[in-house]
Amino acid sequence: MTNWRRPTRWWAELLLLGLVYGAYSGGRLLARGDVQLAVDHGLAILRFERILAIDFESPLNRLFTRHAWLGIPADFVYASLHYLITPAVLIWIYHRRPERYRTARTWLVSSTLLGLIGFALLPTCPPRLLHLAHGFNDTMAQYSSYGWWGAEASAPRGLGSFTNQYAAMPSLHVGWALWCGVLLWRYGRHPLLRALGALYPLVTTLVVMGTANHYFLDAAAGAAVMGAGFLIALGLERLAARRAGVPSAPAATSTAASSAGFRRKSTIVSGGWETSAGELLPAQRPPADDDAPATAR
Repeated sequence: MTNWRRPTRWWAELLLLGLVYGAYSGGRLLARGDVQLAVDHGLAILRFERILAIDFESPLNRLFTRHAWLGIPADFVYASLHYLITPAVLIWIYHRRPERYRTARTWLVSSTLLGLIGFALLPTCPPRLLHLAHGFNDTMAQYSSYGWWGAEASAPRGLGSFTNQYAAMPSLHVGWALWCGVLLWRYGRHPLLRALGALYPLVTTLVVMGTANHYFLDAAAGAAVMGAGFLIALGLERLAARRAGVPSAPAATSTAASSAGFRRKSTIVSGGWETSAGELLPAQRPPADDDAPATAR
């Protein structure tokens, strides 16, 4: 029987992920929506956060704006690691844990598609694009001379029109980082890998807020999307297992069968000897007298 957990050939996986990323990029562009609507959504999120005193992006952005030694590295992290660590972890899982690859890939893909639905239904202006009166500064624009990006998020200079700057809700930067972190923590054997798995989602969350690219609730929504994607992946995994005819509890079935066998009294004994209930085994029988008649033995 074919192992349904085994990943397909690498080129097929690469093609699939390329199609998904194309849908992600194209979906962001198609979901641009109305700019004023996106601004209204962003202001509504900000007001709600300030009522609950959870607008953590405000003090973080002031900190990153005042201190270049924090703001510049944060901009590099935002503009690059999202596109480097995620595929690296996917390749690592493919080679090191092939039996877990399908679930991990399906988890990532389903969560990304859920994020695209969020972009389409709730176009959101990030804090950095709000009016300056709201107290945010675009660190990507402030420190653009240090990197390859311009004033339009993390897109390279001149390519800002190919990205949707109003797709802040949910934050897939945080969502993908959480995906990487869980896999590294769960399957990494080296302590450094596990430490990276714990730190990467946290650092990413601080970066997306400090650079004013996302609100705190964007980050929370990114984590929620990954949770929903994980449940979808588990459901698809169970469905695939049933279709492949994989028994749901083979160990339990085997144990039950063994127990039933022990409960039955068998007449077959070691060495092919047969005996009835109460009869002694050959080794347990008293030695026969050689002078006795054969019929007495």
